[in-house]
Amino acid sequence: RFLIKGGLAGAAVYVAYDQGLLGSGTEGAEALKKVQETLPPAIQEWTSYLGWEVRAAQLPPTPKFDFSLSASWNKGVHRVMSALSIAPTRACEYTMEGWKHVKDLMK
Repeated sequence: RFLIKGGLAGAAVYVAYDQGLLGSGTEGAEALKKVQETLPPAIQEWTSYLGWEVRAAQLPPTPKFDFSLSASWNKGVHRVMSALSIAPTRACEYTMEGWKHVKDLMK
């Protein structure tokens, strides 16, 4: 099981890297555009292969994503760095509260 899961994870990382999802924001946007163009014909092909009759009017339209991948990444990095910079202060506060609680229990 472990080897199968590891193989699937490795394959997923390879495909993501191969499609440009792990590159810059522009490469990710290009990959998303490619998927949006490729997905409806692929669905139509598979449904005809399986014998299902699906008309183009029955398929929902592909969702439109209008966000900047690089801006989202930068926002996440800023939040993580902010949390890491506050961590020592918070740890000290929580330690003080813990000691105060222990002292109150000892009374």
